[in-house]
Amino acid sequence: MISDMITLTVNGESQHCPPNLSLPTFLQSLGFNPRLIALEYNGEILHRQYWNTTSIKNGDRLEVVTIVGGG
Repeated sequence: MISDMITLTVNGESQHCPPNLSLPTFLQSLGFNPRLIALEYNGEILHRQYWNTTSIKNGDRLEVVTIVGGG
């Protein structure tokens, strides 16, 4: 049910997820490989070491940038 979900913005689009979902699990549910992205959380770069301890809250804003290899 949507009423049991929180709403946040990911790359400018509204998304829903259960409360207390870990950030890596949420990102994987959206199809992102957590090892291949950089993450901005509410306007600040969030270093990977904090991903597992960061709680996603209603109204949060995430910007996800995929790292692309090449030269």
